[in-house]
Amino acid sequence: MSYIRIKNVAIYHPEKSVSNDFYLKHFQEKKGKNIQNFLNVMGRKERYLIDNDEENGLTMGIEAARRVLQKANLSGKDMDMIVFSTQIPETTYPTNAVLVHQAIEANNHTIVLDSNANCAGMSVAVDQASRYMLSNPYVKKALIVGSDYNSLLSSPDDEITYANYGDAAAAVILEKTEENTGFIDSIYYTDPMHQEFINYPANGLSKTLKGTGNGRYIKWLPFDASDSLPPTYNMINQILERNNLKVSDIKSYCFSQFALGNILKIQENLKIEDKQITYVGDRFGYTGTSSPFIAFHEAIETDQIQRGDYVLFWTVGAGFELIAILFKY
Repeated sequence: MSYIRIKNVAIYHPEKSVSNDFYLKHFQEKKGKNIQNFLNVMGRKERYLIDNDEENGLTMGIEAARRVLQKANLSGKDMDMIVFSTQIPETTYPTNAVLVHQAIEANNHTIVLDSNANCAGMSVAVDQASRYMLSNPYVKKALIVGSDYNSLLSSPDDEITYANYGDAAAAVILEKTEENTGFIDSIYYTDPMHQEFINYPANGLSKTLKGTGNGRYIKWLPFDASDSLPPTYNMINQILERNNLKVSDIKSYCFSQFALGNILKIQENLKIEDKQITYVGDRFGYTGTSSPFIAFHEAIETDQIQRGDYVLFWTVGAGFELIAILFKY
């Protein structure tokens, strides 16, 4: 019987780090607004941002891909599948995955595709690739890249994006194995109740390209993000129960780093111990699609998790879409 394990993970972020001081001064001077409480709730201190014309979401993804291949002592020719997850593609023709394929010199047989489930995207890609690998005997290794150039679309008038987002990428290699480990289960919850609150382009692509709609920044209207928490509690309990696990059996919970306040509410509801939570949003800001996997990388690098430990990923995409994935690392 075959299983799908995470062989390696690597990340990339730009060099420039910006502290809260910049945003506190910016919004005080621009709008006469003190956003300290907002930054506290979101759990921000620093974030990495692209500050040059050479880097973008694609270049970050390629660098993360090269790093994970080097860590795994593999080459692009070892990859049977490449999935690039982003909500801010550098190009739509060709796919970003095709450009990664070129950069790492992958083989002609390699499957390539871009995917977008907004901030849930990389988690969804890892889930779907794992399930596809189980059904296709010819796909033994897959490269999943998640990268968002978030600051590119963040309005200087909007603290929820401008002061919250960071730019970064993550890459994982999935590997087929006969060892009883790796991917175990996943669960989804989708409710389009917030589908009008986060939009890019704000008035749709067709109107933007025709010059009749505003398309520069993300439109982010105020809404109650805690609406996603009750179904989150249920889906995490459900995925644990149907796999005969308890909350305490999970060594690391790699949650969306969108808001520290949400993580703390999930922790309180499920009675998760501090040592089981991996949080990096204070250093990276909110990185979108790569967010849970940057936390996962941190858990490995700090020896919070070892091979054989259970890891649970959870994140949320705009609209909203929730996903939780259970792995035995």
